[in-house]
Amino acid sequence: MASLATLQIRARIRKRIRAFFDALGVLEVETPVLSTAGVTDPHIDSLQTQWSDHSGQVYLQTSPEYAMKRLLAAGSGPIFQLARAFRDDECGRRHNPEFTLLEWYRPGLDHHALMDELEQLVGGLLDRQGSKKFSYRDVFREFAGLDPFLATAAQLEAAAREVTDPGSAHGPREFWLDMLLTHVIEPALAGLGLVFVYDYPAAQAALARIAEVDGVAVGQRFELYVDGVELANGYNELTDAVEQRQRFERDNRLRRETGRPERPLDENLLAALASGLPDCSGVALGIDRLVMLATGSDDIRQVQAFSWDRS
Repeated sequence: MASLATLQIRARIRKRIRAFFDALGVLEVETPVLSTAGVTDPHIDSLQTQWSDHSGQVYLQTSPEYAMKRLLAAGSGPIFQLARAFRDDECGRRHNPEFTLLEWYRPGLDHHALMDELEQLVGGLLDRQGSKKFSYRDVFREFAGLDPFLATAAQLEAAAREVTDPGSAHGPREFWLDMLLTHVIEPALAGLGLVFVYDYPAAQAALARIAEVDGVAVGQRFELYVDGVELANGYNELTDAVEQRQRFERDNRLRRETGRPERPLDENLLAALASGLPDCSGVALGIDRLVMLATGSDDIRQVQAFSWDRS
């Protein structure tokens, strides 16, 4: 449970965030927490419930992204939101099933420009100056000694098994890349302050555009780490409704293959993309983790008024 002093810091951070976006002319919005569509991402599970006036399941949002993109497509212009979000099977030192996200979208900016804006916000809130930026390819070359785009799955597995013991686990290239990211790359970033990693493998594009960079396909997305803590995740947003539907359907195939329930596609989002989403970038930042960094806390329960075990 957070102390009164921590709650006061949390309130000041929220106030400064609103002032930051007000100065930029970015509109604050609110979108529904409940939706008839759950996120299809095979690595994220929605909390679900039932509503007496609806025949099927309804889902608590894992992020306000889909609804905010519908506002963008309707002509809202730049928008931000401080939103409650929910994810199943996420509980630990840096995770709580219910948490707060700051999410914002900037029409006309690519992911590099949005990184600069994010640096201004976070640097100001945490009193940090400057940042380091690595492409995904370069951060692996520097800290893991291999090229994540050219290394074989066997080479990635061998490198991962040198630093951790996954037992009899097996998986595709992305599985071993994730193992190396969490066990080699992230610890190496812990002493570097604010660090951006950008241009991930295309297989990890999620809702980002894909482009060719130095002869390989990359997802135009980034993550911000502060003292080794993953704080924010941003995209140069995919605007193609047909490709987005294909990605959602591919997600559901992966969910079936791994024994996880499929999720209904968000047809409202797909219709909004088809009507015309402006070129834009967006980013989601974990407020609870931001407060942890601001207060030197090492457990998310120390920065929430009531964590899950006390709710």
